[in-house]
Amino acid sequence: MKDLLNEIGSCTVCSSFFVHSPRPVVNASKSAKLLIIGQAPGRRVHESGIPWDDASGKNLRNWLGLSDGVFYDEKRVALVPMGFCYPGSGKSGDLPPRPECAPLWHERLLQACESVQLTLLIGQYAQKYYLKSNAKSNLTETVKSYTEYLPHYFPLPHPSPRNRIWMKKNPWFESNMMPELQRRVRKIL
Repeated sequence: MKDLLNEIGSCTVCSSFFVHSPRPVVNASKSAKLLIIGQAPGRRVHESGIPWDDASGKNLRNWLGLSDGVFYDEKRVALVPMGFCYPGSGKSGDLPPRPECAPLWHERLLQACESVQLTLLIGQYAQKYYLKSNAKSNLTETVKSYTEYLPHYFPLPHPSPRNRIWMKKNPWFESNMMPELQRRVRKIL
């Protein structure tokens, strides 16, 4: 695992697409029981090198009911984005994860994470990649249908503060899904 993480940390495959230097951000170990697959690091995470070191990460930790200490313990929780580097910003937020990253690294990384019991698929990029044709027509329907993907996957919306409108339109997420998510995470960890 250490060699693989060093190899990922040295990756420059997508560097020609960035206006900044690549800085792959990933935390994982072979003993992690919970795998969180997100989109791509944001600007703040790119600067700090700490996964989910932003408002989205704070929301995610609240959703999961995890302290920073547990969340950042790579022996228990693996944090793997679809794109390991900050893709830059576009007109309405960050650009999507680079498509080269997941096919290049995920299979090897997931094989090395041999103790994973549950994978959280955060956002449409992770859901489409991992659920393939089993994903529903949109993120909301996929998230609502989370029981269809258990016990391996648990799809979630992105915890960005920009998703407040989605949260208001879908109160069932907070009232029904979050308690079930927290229960499963507690049981695994």
